[in-house]
Amino acid sequence: MIPEVAVLRLGHRPERDQRVTTHVGLVARAFGARRMLLAAHDPGVVRSIRDVVARWGGAFQVEGDVGWRRCLVDWKAAGGTVVHLSMYGLDLTEVIDRVRACDPVLVVVGAEKVPGEVYGLADYNVAVTHQPHSEIAGLAVFLDRLFEGRELLIEYPDAQIHVLPSERGKVALGPAEEE
Repeated sequence: MIPEVAVLRLGHRPERDQRVTTHVGLVARAFGARRMLLAAHDPGVVRSIRDVVARWGGAFQVEGDVGWRRCLVDWKAAGGTVVHLSMYGLDLTEVIDRVRACDPVLVVVGAEKVPGEVYGLADYNVAVTHQPHSEIAGLAVFLDRLFEGRELLIEYPDAQIHVLPSERGKVALGPAEEE
């Protein structure tokens, strides 16, 4: 079973975190999640991710201005599972099989200070490693383990841009090159 996955980004500070949060969204899309929910008001990040989806394809959705507490409560009330990525959580290798059996899954990716309430609302607090690391790397590793590498083969037929694998150099086809 392949669960439906959404990513909730918490702790985004618009004046500092646009690049990191945008990368959280890009990793979520590229590694198999279906949408990203941003618990902040930052239309630039939302627009940037939507632009990538328009050019690179897929049905990935992004929504800003999401109230994180209501999002977690509603997700659970609808029968979903909440996984909070934290270096203080349980070992990924110990819980991934249980999480894989859940559907849908909301993955919470925080920044510096995650409210303590999130740890209590989460069904699983999961650590990719117990060392300081990037939330972007943690999300990528988690999704890769969750989908067992199948997400690496995703292709988007509606993409305007297609990368052609090449041993050396960059080869991409855009709308003009494909005609």
